[in-house]
Amino acid sequence: MADRHVAASKDRLLKDLQTVVADSEELLKELAGELGDRGKHARDRLKATLESAKETYSEIQQKAQEGVEAADTMVRENPYAAVGIAFGVGLLLGVVVARK
Repeated sequence: MADRHVAASKDRLLKDLQTVVADSEELLKELAGELGDRGKHARDRLKATLESAKETYSEIQQKAQEGVEAADTMVRENPYAAVGIAFGVGLLLGVVVARK
């Protein structure tokens, strides 16, 4: 269950980062001809930041994919252990929720 929340959070983070990059690129295109020297300097800094954000997005996406593949491999190699762990975590969460 916690893995599902982590995966959902990662997905939201990746989508948000992707949206910010896309919106910023669109803003840069719109402002390209309308800036003075200070604006051009700010645009250059924003471009550099966007490039960094794109690299970070790619790294996060790659690490998330590697994590998914590692979990899949572990479950396929040890299916009974994976079922036992899932059962134990579910039982523990059930006890905790039932006490509240």
